[in-house]
Amino acid sequence: MTEKIRIADLPEFDIAEHLEDDQAIAEYLTLVIEENDPALLAAALGDAARARGMTEIAKASGIAREALYKALRPESQPRFETISRVCRALGVKLVAQPLERQP
Repeated sequence: MTEKIRIADLPEFDIAEHLEDDQAIAEYLTLVIEENDPALLAAALGDAARARGMTEIAKASGIAREALYKALRPESQPRFETISRVCRALGVKLVAQPLERQP
């Protein structure tokens, strides 16, 4: 007989625990950007900032820690300046690429 697994029994997953270096953060943010969802991008930047340490990213970006938490909530829509400053503090940059067009 197979035992049923309940959602409540599963460990909570936190992506921030797996963003261990610049490459992992860049790959994660690239995947999120491809979703074209500003709120998801804000949340992903928050994940990356938590992985590095919110206090460190706040200091490096010149954004107050409390304001950074507020700007990177999942439901927020941060200004491009905020996104740019956080990316720089994380050691990543946003890159534009041409869309792949279907023939």
